[in-house]
Amino acid sequence: MDRHTQSRLKNELVIWLVTAGRDLRPQAVPVWFYWDGSSFLIYAVPGVKVRHVKENPYVELHLNADEVGSDVVRVSGYATIPKSQPPAHREPGYVRKYRRPILDLGMTVEAFAAQYLYPIRVRRLRFH
Repeated sequence: MDRHTQSRLKNELVIWLVTAGRDLRPQAVPVWFYWDGSSFLIYAVPGVKVRHVKENPYVELHLNADEVGSDVVRVSGYATIPKSQPPAHREPGYVRKYRRPILDLGMTVEAFAAQYLYPIRVRRLRFH
């Protein structure tokens, strides 16, 4: 992976998570994410994303393209909801990246973690 892509994965705030449940109908939603160099970490509220990952762990992640549709970053991977993953407020990289946006929402990092209970870890990645 080139430096430009690494920089985008480190610095961009939003990535599109594409999931599909048993019905195999894809759903794409923008999510906050932390890239640790080998996997993605996303925190989710109880709902469709969590249900989809439990039903079908194969996901896609896409960064926004530039205004003419270039600079595309697409990744497929295998998502899990690890029981041993610390909550969002105890994940240093995630807090470093999102402390300011969380505070801007009028929340503390602890309140955010209490709402976004489910960690989604995406591994076994294939960059396209």
